[in-house]
Amino acid sequence: MPSPKGILIYDKRQHYPCSASEVPALHTVHIGMAKRSMSKLLMLLVVYVICVPASAQVCRLLGQSALSLLSADRDINIGAIFSLHKSALLKIHNFTSKPEQATCGSLNLREFKFVQTLIFAIEEINNSTQLLPDVSLGYKIYDSCGSIAQAIFSGMALMNGDEETLSDTSCSRPLAVHAIVGESNSSPTIGLASLISHFATCACLSNKKRYRSFFRTIPSDYYQSRALAQLVKHFGWTWVGTVRSRSDYGNNGIAAFEEAAKQEGICIEYSEAIFKTDPEEQFLKTIEVIKKGTARVVLAFMAFGDFVLLLKVIAQHNITGIQWIGSESWITSRNLAETKEYSFLSGAVGFAIANAKLVGLREFLLNVHPDQEPNNELLKEFWETAFQCSFRNSGSDGCTGSERLAELQNEYTDVSELRIVNKVYTAVYAVAHTLHNVFTSSTNTSKGERPTPQKVCKRHLKKIMFMPFFTQMLEYMKDVSFTVKTGEKIVFDASGDPVARYDLVNWQPAEDGSIQFKHVGFYDSSLSSDQCLQVSQEHMLWTGNSGQLPVSVCSESCPPGTRKAVQKGRPVCCYDCIPCAEGEISNGTDSSACFPCDLEYWPNESRDRCVLKVVEFLTYTEIMGMVLCIFSFIGVLLTAIVSLLFYLHKETPIVRANNSELSFLLLFSLSLCFVCSFIFIGRPTEWSCMLRHTAFGITFVLCISCVLGKTIVVLMAFRATLPGSNVMKWFGPLQQRLNVVSLTLIQVIICVLWLTIYPPFPYMNLSYYREKIILECNLGSALGFWTVLGYTGLLSILCFVLAFFARKLPDNFNEAKFITFSMLIFCAVWLTFIPAYVSSPGKFTVAVQIFAILASSFGLLFCIFAPKCYIILLKPEKNTKKQMIGK
Repeated sequence: MPSPKGILIYDKRQHYPCSASEVPALHTVHIGMAKRSMSKLLMLLVVYVICVPASAQVCRLLGQSALSLLSADRDINIGAIFSLHKSALLKIHNFTSKPEQATCGSLNLREFKFVQTLIFAIEEINNSTQLLPDVSLGYKIYDSCGSIAQAIFSGMALMNGDEETLSDTSCSRPLAVHAIVGESNSSPTIGLASLISHFATCACLSNKKRYRSFFRTIPSDYYQSRALAQLVKHFGWTWVGTVRSRSDYGNNGIAAFEEAAKQEGICIEYSEAIFKTDPEEQFLKTIEVIKKGTARVVLAFMAFGDFVLLLKVIAQHNITGIQWIGSESWITSRNLAETKEYSFLSGAVGFAIANAKLVGLREFLLNVHPDQEPNNELLKEFWETAFQCSFRNSGSDGCTGSERLAELQNEYTDVSELRIVNKVYTAVYAVAHTLHNVFTSSTNTSKGERPTPQKVCKRHLKKIMFMPFFTQMLEYMKDVSFTVKTGEKIVFDASGDPVARYDLVNWQPAEDGSIQFKHVGFYDSSLSSDQCLQVSQEHMLWTGNSGQLPVSVCSESCPPGTRKAVQKGRPVCCYDCIPCAEGEISNGTDSSACFPCDLEYWPNESRDRCVLKVVEFLTYTEIMGMVLCIFSFIGVLLTAIVSLLFYLHKETPIVRANNSELSFLLLFSLSLCFVCSFIFIGRPTEWSCMLRHTAFGITFVLCISCVLGKTIVVLMAFRATLPGSNVMKWFGPLQQRLNVVSLTLIQVIICVLWLTIYPPFPYMNLSYYREKIILECNLGSALGFWTVLGYTGLLSILCFVLAFFARKLPDNFNEAKFITFSMLIFCAVWLTFIPAYVSSPGKFTVAVQIFAILASSFGLLFCIFAPKCYIILLKPEKNTKKQMIGK
């Protein structure tokens, strides 16, 4: 098996030269792997290790190294690897003979522009008197052909040199280059590992444990992915599709985006991966997924070469109406924007590297000509590609060399978009500033004088040609800080990355019909999280050049008053809108949960806002309160009429019968009972709560005491007619007054104790109803209330029993019968009052109590005084003493 191409054999531990015939052991180091759908390529660097005497130290190349396409050997050389050709023609190796050089095809004008920018920057530095004075930079530029294997092959050539036979056989010979700029893609860069890249954005390269000698002048995709997630969230898109390159760039970029999107509440409907070498079936499968998807926004995190192939298939299937979001690799591609078949990309939005203007670059680009290096095949190929001619033909399609680049309008001559070009320019300057810092900081003179930069560079020029200097240069690269002429300040963080700054661009049609990249915002990772993304949405156009922001959601937004309920088996962005439960609200769109209102608040009808609960109490203005007031007023009026009637006929037998004084006192107490009803109506206050229950208890006891006195008088009057009985002297007017006062005084004492120990007070009842507040009088001491009510009931029962015994006494007008009926009604009302009072809610509790007061008061008024009024008004002939004692 032949030796690998471009391998320099040496003793890694002692720098002793080694011979392949003297190898006692074999060590393999895995350099990189590239996966393809049709083949797998594994690159192995084979290092033979053997220690031999110094006299046998010889270093030589085994195999043939790659040859540089452009080079200029000077004091210090910078290596560069670019994908100058879009594809490498794959060959099948039989491993029985030495492999031939890889053949590349289709020159990439953008990459050739990168090459010329690198040379432009080097020439600019060589002409500078401030940066690396008296030291000239050279370059060795290689082509990776977009192939990982070819990139590693070129990297080995840059490290070992490209001579078939080394003139210097020492294993400690000078380095071929001191830094490598490139590659444009992430996967080849991962294989190379040790370089400064202008366009490799994979976040994986920030891992310093794996890539200790890697730096880049373009931000990591970690920031771009997070910026894209924030952008999608900003526009309210929660349902998106993604298409990526099946490479380190696409895989890592989308992985970082998905992680950030999850944190932002964004769901991915589908995630498709393609690569430029995939068969057509894979592209068609991706197209079908996009067509069947419901997401109206698609993020294309793809390398330019992969995306172009996908766009061709999309154009063939006429897929429109999709809002495209692009990564920095294609979002500012003038080639795509000027292709009419890709007009469906109009309105695309994405982050791009900040644009820059490099003075003198356009003139430098236009000065490139094959005559500069007649033997250089790359310059000839560039000329043929640019002018679509051939030096091999002499006809109309033949190249003459008299063509003018200034007359061309293509990707190479366009200097309006120098975003990535500027990063190549910056990478060269980063290397130059690092070298300059190494030279100036390593000087130490005995006199303490600092020599001029010219003397420093000359003194250390030979010293830096060897391997130990490379490690020193890495350390200085970490701390390098400078400002390029575009005004951009360059500094690397601990991962070798610059500060992430992006322009937000929007594809919009210009007046001449072309597409312009409209600057509509920016992203700056150095700013705070709420300031890092700035968007001028009013200046944006969307897919189809519409001014209406497209909507891309799995489910329509849930309005306030509802919450999201995730559909079973689907992503969290697919949900149903469920109304908030009773007592809960959601005051925002797409609320994931409803929350309860405070105790004194209740949701409005739409359940999107908490409003103060309705405070409920029995008022004078509502119908029930008005009805009770009317009946109370009627009761007072009737009592007053009866009192007036009795006063006018106070000398008649029916009024004088059974102590007219008690009758007037009973009427007065009944009027107080009717008036007491008004105290229960209206907003409860501290005084009204104390007054309503005590006034009710005292007035009713006064009333019942009067009735009880009349009952006892009737009962004792007939017993006094028995021979020898003097019982009536104990039940005269004075004793009746004392009886009423003493019975009432007991109730007064109970009420005073109640009010002193634990009086009633206004209370907002929040527990009975969830939607309203019951403003009621808390009893304070329940024992006090039930004692007042129990004492009133005890007197009522006693009065009923006595009246029941006296109901059949012989008398034409037996008042005991009417008292019996009145007490029966009274007791019946208050017995039914107890369960009704306990079970009635809110203001109905007060209404029940008022009803009981009115019913029992009317019962007493009608049963006791209605018969007497009937006789006074309608049967005056019966209002005689003879009629009263007829029997």
